[in-house]
Amino acid sequence: QSGAVGVAALAEARALGLGISSFVSLGNRADVSANDLLQYWERDPATRVIALYLESFGNPQKFARIAPRVSRAKPIVALKSGRTRAGLRGARSHTAALAAPDAAVDALFAQTGVIRVENAAELFDCARLLADQPLPAGARVAIVGNSGGPGIMAADACEREGLEVPLFPDALAERLRARVPGAAGLANPVDLGAAVQISALGDALELVLAEAPIDALIAIYTPVLGARPEDAFEAIRRAARAQPDRPVLACLIAAGSAIQRPPAGDGPTPPAYAYPENAVRALAHAVRYARWRAEPDDPVPELADFDCAAARRRAHRALAAGGEWLDPLEAFALLRDAGIPIARIERVDSAEQAGACARARRGPFALKAASAEIVHKTEAGALRLDLADAAAVERAYQDLQRALGARMGGALLQSMAAPGTELIAGISRDPGFGGLVMLGLGGTLAELLADRALHVAPLGPRAARELRTGLRCAPLFRGYRGAAPLDAARPFAAGGRQREWLLL
Repeated sequence: QSGAVGVAALAEARALGLGISSFVSLGNRADVSANDLLQYWERDPATRVIALYLESFGNPQKFARIAPRVSRAKPIVALKSGRTRAGLRGARSHTAALAAPDAAVDALFAQTGVIRVENAAELFDCARLLADQPLPAGARVAIVGNSGGPGIMAADACEREGLEVPLFPDALAERLRARVPGAAGLANPVDLGAAVQISALGDALELVLAEAPIDALIAIYTPVLGARPEDAFEAIRRAARAQPDRPVLACLIAAGSAIQRPPAGDGPTPPAYAYPENAVRALAHAVRYARWRAEPDDPVPELADFDCAAARRRAHRALAAGGEWLDPLEAFALLRDAGIPIARIERVDSAEQAGACARARRGPFALKAASAEIVHKTEAGALRLDLADAAAVERAYQDLQRALGARMGGALLQSMAAPGTELIAGISRDPGFGGLVMLGLGGTLAELLADRALHVAPLGPRAARELRTGLRCAPLFRGYRGAAPLDAARPFAAGGRQREWLLL
């Protein structure tokens, strides 16, 4: 979606020896869109990987339907610009299209299997790997090279990207030592030493590929005096062809991208990178993509407890009445229509009425100002918590009345939820993307910590789980530092030690 980026991309592809099956510069798009091209390339036998540069979406909802099907067959690697405010301004002026919110783009790509990259170099790093190497079956990586520093850098990058660098079995380490007596380290990462011969490097790589408990290998070679990087690359290529079921990446320090591919028809070739981090980042993308592709379909379930007709009627009445915020009791009624259990709640208009309601129930209680216009009640001082009995409720009502006056609008008396992990959930409608579902850490720090995940509606059960596990606070759900874990199979269990996923 940019002529200048297209010219640069073609030049880079030529320099890397990366084949181009077809190339399209869309410009501002009069008729043909990325969605049309995806469907063409899906059926094109000459295309193994689809690489996109996008500044906007013509129809994101159509993309959401097409991309998952295409991604099941062929990887889609996308560079989507306009991530910042300044970039969004440029995208709007450049393409005259409504720029998409970046969080929504992230969510859309993640759920459709599209690999999102940060820059043009990463686009090609990823495409080269996916074009010629098999998908990794897991995240275990072997790192083998002739110098320690780059191997350590690669190991650090693997951990940052969520990849594993497992220790090798003792028997394998001993066999490596027998082949390369001068090796400096054999645990993984493997340092064969600067004096290793090219033939010994190739032998070591073949041995690791044949016997190590790994899913991918990164071979690192730092040229030494008198050595040719091309010879090392050829040894890496031979080792990869001897064990073609796992991806092999070559890292030729300071020479990676200068290594040209062999002539066409000479078989698959490992991609060569100049620095370990580039190779690791590309591999991590491939691992995540392979994991996504291995997942079964995620059908959207029928929600038996959702009274859609009642919720629709209530929503239409609220819209007809106007106003920016629903009356709180109407909001809770709407949640009940949707099958979401809520803590018992009543509206009270005096301290005496609040006390009478409290005496008829068991505490503790929460008392909140009823006004729908006071959105953040904690900030406005419009909330009192952990009220033990009716007397405490009456005093709290009087206290709120003195603090807020006419703004209070009565009060809501609600049973306190048991202690637990507070989450926030919501849905908004974007003009292009449609429904965007949000889940995040709740409570008074929700905006400050901004720990939240998005998904383009609708959601299946797996997508709902991924929303939870994608949060930084996810360890809290599994039981953190002695706390009881949440039972994800019973998200709205009543009573007992089970805590609810959603505290309202």
